[in-house]
Amino acid sequence: MPHKQVVMQRASSTSARESTHVPMLAIAGDSAAGKTTITKGLVDALGANRITSMCSDDYHRYDRMERKTLPFTPLHPDCNYLGVMEQHLQLLALGQPILKPVYSHSTGTLERPVLVDPAEFVIVEGLFPLWSKLSRACFDVTVYLDPPEPIRHEWKIKRDTTKRGYTAEQVLAELERREPEATAYIRPQRRHADIVLRFSRLEGHSEGPLSATLLLRPTIAHPDLSDVLGSDTREAIHLKLIRDDDGKPVDAIHIHGHAPRELTRKVEEAIWSHLDMDEPVPESLGVIEPGTRSEPLAVSQLILLYHMLAASKH
Repeated sequence: MPHKQVVMQRASSTSARESTHVPMLAIAGDSAAGKTTITKGLVDALGANRITSMCSDDYHRYDRMERKTLPFTPLHPDCNYLGVMEQHLQLLALGQPILKPVYSHSTGTLERPVLVDPAEFVIVEGLFPLWSKLSRACFDVTVYLDPPEPIRHEWKIKRDTTKRGYTAEQVLAELERREPEATAYIRPQRRHADIVLRFSRLEGHSEGPLSATLLLRPTIAHPDLSDVLGSDTREAIHLKLIRDDDGKPVDAIHIHGHAPRELTRKVEEAIWSHLDMDEPVPESLGVIEPGTRSEPLAVSQLILLYHMLAASKH
């Protein structure tokens, strides 16, 4: 009689659909770093029929009430089923469906799991997608969002007070409680990202539009933007060589928040032309919320779209 493992392998090869490579993009970062906003613009740009998006925060082990009695926050690995997340990422990367847990941020409860069948592309955003070597291996492109802490705090207070029922005082207290675990477990993921994306204001300014800086590490091939980066577009975008946090040189694309719309539109159309798309540049790119738009966000999303489409060709 064949060994059980052999029988299982034979059954799998005949009954399961053939595995295929699904291009996957990871967007990691601390709470309220902008992960969901970037993901939504990418999904809307190509269509939900082409992109499956999910949040790795769905793998929380405890609901909000249970966490009140625990000595750690959702930023601690022990507060999450990261082993299950790794298994699911491997299945998605091979084009296989998963039964994904669901955590409701609005109610703080664990809800009924849902079947996720990967589409042409998969985006995973959340606190821990770059946590382990195994999880990182599932992605074709990895991104870490790294806004300055004062800006992230602004975003978190606004989001949690308007959408999640907290007071500003409660949000600030929770930020303070989470800080040690953010330092220990979330920010170290930055070193593993192919692209580090930071939205910030001009130095010395506390108000005004946000600019974006993308650190393009040589871990993947990046788009050739030589036809985009020129003296006529320098007011909107420019490239320079800087030192990363580890002291190594890295290309940095800076997208100016104060540039005229007509100039950034020219940049967006030039990048869009690299993608061989017949449609015009999607209006969903750059949308922060209804009626609020960011040109640096739109250009950043276009660069991420380039990487996703390029990964599908390998």
